[in-house]
Amino acid sequence: MVMNGKILIVDDEASQTELLSGFLGKKDFLVTTTNDPTEALGLIRSREFDLMIADFRMPKMNGLELIKAVREIDPAVAIVMISAYGSIETAVEVIKAGANDYMTKPIDLKELLILIDRNIDKKRLLVENQQLKDILQSRFRFDNIIGNSSALAEVMSMVQRVANSNATVLIRGESGTGKELVAKALHFASSRKEQPFIKVNCAALPETLLESELFGHIKGSFTGAISDRKGKFEEANKGTLFLDEIGDISLTTQTKLLRVLQEREFERVGSNQTLKVDVRILAATNRNLEEAVEAKLMREDLFYRLSVVPLYIPPLRNRRGDIMPLVEYFLEKYAKENHRTIQGITQEAQSVLVKYDYPGNIRELENIIERAIVIAREDVISIKDLPLTVTNQHKEAPVDGPALELMTLEAAERRLIELALKKHKGVQTRAAKELGISERALRYKIKGKEIKPE
Repeated sequence: MVMNGKILIVDDEASQTELLSGFLGKKDFLVTTTNDPTEALGLIRSREFDLMIADFRMPKMNGLELIKAVREIDPAVAIVMISAYGSIETAVEVIKAGANDYMTKPIDLKELLILIDRNIDKKRLLVENQQLKDILQSRFRFDNIIGNSSALAEVMSMVQRVANSNATVLIRGESGTGKELVAKALHFASSRKEQPFIKVNCAALPETLLESELFGHIKGSFTGAISDRKGKFEEANKGTLFLDEIGDISLTTQTKLLRVLQEREFERVGSNQTLKVDVRILAATNRNLEEAVEAKLMREDLFYRLSVVPLYIPPLRNRRGDIMPLVEYFLEKYAKENHRTIQGITQEAQSVLVKYDYPGNIRELENIIERAIVIAREDVISIKDLPLTVTNQHKEAPVDGPALELMTLEAAERRLIELALKKHKGVQTRAAKELGISERALRYKIKGKEIKPE
């Protein structure tokens, strides 16, 4: 038998408790009864109940006193108050005191069952949401972001300093470096941690849909708008809105976004009503926004408004000290998920993993370890369990030779910059001219790729 829930009935009228416990017992509820409200409080302290049904008028304690006492012990338990002396005033008092529902005697058992099901479902949802919040807060604590490198330590130091502010943060870095993870760390370390964390992938939606997604719309504002809809700004009110791939939004949407950042107000698509919001904005991109500004693809005022606090996450190849801690973390995680007993990884395999450049960054490393665990024949990961792209990593070749096609785009760009700087003895103006880009863009690339001009 599947138990539908645990119910406590508190009523000094024996016939009433008998009727209710018999009916609910047949509906697969686990029922406990008492005719004494003080005993009921002791039961709530010692056991967990989903819902309490209580009479409003009893000796020793009235309904309002009982509700207040129960709420101090267990704020989550649902309460249905019943009374033979029903009135609107009493119902209002009971609900204000903290009860979930109010019924008058004689009890309509079908109506009672509907109330019970609704309140138990609501209580379980609240508990699950709290459990999810606890998991997220544990997962996104600073000390759970994996890595030992000084580069990561610098990033996390900045995160700790700005987390509790309302400043807009622009998180930059290549794909797969963990920008979303850092955004969540910022949110869950802030005073907004109990409020929503809403993510929008700006690159995943066309301009018309993105505007509706961000600001909402009213019924009939465009084809397919069959009802009013809240946007992500409204959903994230009092919390944090994370705009991923911010470099992909159109100039029209940029103008509206700038207004929200400056004025904290907007209108839904098709509406003239101005809405106010209190939202902290975090943004992320793997694009060169300086080049986008120069090419008139991004508003300069929006760029500066987004990057009040710029945060750059270096690629994994520039913080190799983080590779093995990440490997150990992913080994434990995916061994458990795939029900494998993995004792460790050979020195040879470790050496190969540390030397690999990871064009896909942490996401690629995670996939490599998960694959190795799935295909490994033994309980120790060895070099034969790693993909050929890792074990046969090509040595750097001249970019003007036929081996260029074997290099990643990222590695080829880095090599071109290094060769241009070497050719012009570190003079960035000449190197930029030969590469066909602006000196400002070249400086950004040098900094981003941590290239040391000779």
